[in-house]
Amino acid sequence: MALRMILRLWLTLLGLALAQPGVAEPRDALAEALALPVASNLTGADDAPRFAWVENEAGVRNIWTAMRGQPARRVTASTQDDGQQLYDLAFSNDGASLAYVAGGDEEYPDEEDLPNTGIAPMTPPQQVFVVPADGGAPVMVGQGHSPTFSPDGARLAFTRRGEIWLWVRGGEARWIARVSGTIDRFTWSPDGTQLLFSEDRDEHSYVAVLDSDGQRLRYLDPGLGQSVEPIFSPDGGQIAFIRYMSPPAAAAPDSGPYWSIRVVDIATGAARTLWSAPPGQGGRYAGTRSRNLFWSRDGLILFPWERTGWLHVFALDATRGGEPRALTGGDYEVETFVVDRDQLLYAANADDIDRRRIWRRPLRDGAPVRLGGSEGMHFFPTIAGGEVAAIETGVSTPAHPVLLGARATPLAEVPTASGFSAPEAVVFRAADGMEIRAQFFSARGTGPRPALVYIHGGPRRQMLLGFHPSGYYSKAYVMNQHLATLGYHVLVVNYRGGTGYGQAFRDAPDTGREGASEYRDILAAGRWLAARNDVDPARIGVWGGSWGGYLGALALARDSDLFASGVDLHGVHSMLRPVANTLSPEAQERARQLQWESSPLGAIERWRSPVLLIHGDDDRNVDFAQSLLLARELAARRIPYRELVFPNERHSFFRHDSWLRALRATEDFLDLTLMRRQPLP
Repeated sequence: MALRMILRLWLTLLGLALAQPGVAEPRDALAEALALPVASNLTGADDAPRFAWVENEAGVRNIWTAMRGQPARRVTASTQDDGQQLYDLAFSNDGASLAYVAGGDEEYPDEEDLPNTGIAPMTPPQQVFVVPADGGAPVMVGQGHSPTFSPDGARLAFTRRGEIWLWVRGGEARWIARVSGTIDRFTWSPDGTQLLFSEDRDEHSYVAVLDSDGQRLRYLDPGLGQSVEPIFSPDGGQIAFIRYMSPPAAAAPDSGPYWSIRVVDIATGAARTLWSAPPGQGGRYAGTRSRNLFWSRDGLILFPWERTGWLHVFALDATRGGEPRALTGGDYEVETFVVDRDQLLYAANADDIDRRRIWRRPLRDGAPVRLGGSEGMHFFPTIAGGEVAAIETGVSTPAHPVLLGARATPLAEVPTASGFSAPEAVVFRAADGMEIRAQFFSARGTGPRPALVYIHGGPRRQMLLGFHPSGYYSKAYVMNQHLATLGYHVLVVNYRGGTGYGQAFRDAPDTGREGASEYRDILAAGRWLAARNDVDPARIGVWGGSWGGYLGALALARDSDLFASGVDLHGVHSMLRPVANTLSPEAQERARQLQWESSPLGAIERWRSPVLLIHGDDDRNVDFAQSLLLARELAARRIPYRELVFPNERHSFFRHDSWLRALRATEDFLDLTLMRRQPLP
């Protein structure tokens, strides 16, 4: 922390020294807010109260560690916005060593073509490092990802494109096995003799166990479907996992069953179904944003289930099975959960549907208790040696780590944005009666103002009443605050298909390429703004990225009379995709036609409003060709557009400079087309 404060002071003094005498340098509020450090990848040691996290400050990524009562310590020494991700943090059980991955793509770790967003002469490798948590130089142990320490901390296993590698302290990593698919949920057995993982082979996956010497590999209870979330029993003698399949096209909501919990005896290979989800509500598998299966020391198996229409945590007796017992319940969703000995910790929107808090409750009997006090939102409960930590955000504070008790205690210096105001929670209805929640950022200034609808991506996301824990949406929140200071009203829409409001809202009918029903919510948002006395209805625009780019493009194509301008970051413009071969040829043709009608290109003849297209050409989530396709169609019809392209960039831009340039271009484009209502030159 002291080093960071010294660096900031030095930069401030340098800026003063370079400034012209007698001339005040204008404050760059957007750049300042975007440069604030954002924490992620919080992890803890099993047997020591030590935590670690990644901090991204203006694109400079470093790993920090901390314990209660001690100053945070930086254990890496990056100094550049080079676009190289840090992720997969893993402590040894005693907290003395920390493994991590540098390079590659956390979302797509097994790619052949690694990202080179910094445009280096040679593509940086994806490497596994080990560093002493108390300080010292990191040691590169091999190329790969998903490092995991053996229980005694003497060995480290990691994987690379189906290969499994083992590193022993004092030696070199060696290759011990190879499988056909990609490896997930890599875990050591309690006695350190076996490695457990799931192997994804696209249309199906298996649970596998490998002897730690590489001599024997076994697939446990292989079946038709996806076998995921494998866990050892506390004694290491059994394995539990979730098996599910995707329902066929046009399946009835109450069809099934589609998922179950299986238990396998490792010694004999004997498998049994502990429990199977009944048809109806919750009959289709839905997981949280973290691990989804835990086996407690006293013989309970915990898992998420949507039996009530909301995602909650349930418990089963690991021996008898029987009827699952709800550990959480109500009209809210559990976003993540963990088990700490005989306690359940979970993050949910229980007391405020547009915020997140963390609760703790006994696994057996007892009421939940909220941790962290009333200030801030809390995400990703993390355990280390009996201590509980989380990621906290607020109206003015981006993601940072805190210890949780009755109150929240920061583990490091808390970054704070200057001049931010709390958005207002609003509710309106779409034309079909669907209730939609949103956040309203009120413009600075007087008189009727221009206004914007911001549309998040996903679509499985929920925007919140403060900073988002995601780096991508943290930047969107900064931009919406900034746009309000520039004089725009901004309405941030949590449209149907998103998370946070229950299964019926998330799985609303006819969304996406099946009819784009979520666009009704965007249209209703635009009309809600147009009806306000403080909004100029001729100056309403739209901006968003990914699925938000898709819906923004759909708004400009279908309703240019309402949406006068827009910014489309890496959006989807043609929804045409292969359809299920279980449909008849006639049904397949109808499905293809519906995909086209759900596409922005399906309404391109009605598109008149100007648009800014922003895309990185190494995007692995939305093909760069989607923007190429749209640009050609716009040019053919003389629809005005501008473009900003980032060579080698990924979907969620890896480099801070790319984000700053993209949002600067957004600001300039909206100023020209909405604030000043000028035609594009």
